[in-house]
Amino acid sequence: MGFTADYLRSASEVIGAAPSLRDAAAIWRARDPAIRVLLVDAMDMRDETPALLLGHRRVYLATSNGHCWSVTEQPDEATALILTEES
Repeated sequence: MGFTADYLRSASEVIGAAPSLRDAAAIWRARDPAIRVLLVDAMDMRDETPALLLGHRRVYLATSNGHCWSVTEQPDEATALILTEES
């Protein structure tokens, strides 16, 4: 599947403008139900590189082989968004 630059730009606009991270996830899930959107504690992602920095919010790209999930820096491999927020 993968994400294009336009897809990530749209995601950044929605996620960055939403009142809360939970709202951002809900809005994006409604907009694109085929994409998994996961909320994760920022500490759990501390060793990963975010694809998008949106103020205190971070967006990571993830992919799955059908069993295991992994973070990817390659938008063309991504099948999910992982959202975190620094406090």
